[in-house]
Amino acid sequence: GRINELLQQTRFDSRADLQTTLMNYLKLYNHHIPQRALDAKTPILALKEWQQKRPELFVKRVYEQAGLDR
Repeated sequence: GRINELLQQTRFDSRADLQTTLMNYLKLYNHHIPQRALDAKTPILALKEWQQKRPELFVKRVYEQAGLDR
């Protein structure tokens, strides 16, 4: 998948650099990349819809982040 390609094509300067890259990818994946298995919704949008239908299943509120950290 995409993360595998990223890891194979990128040389990281440090553990912190790798960690920052992975966290940014996680935010991108969860908030901006629609998934076919979720009817072309992002994972966060799918969770928000699920929470509206079944709020008793959630302990915390699902929220949409404004964007990636810079």
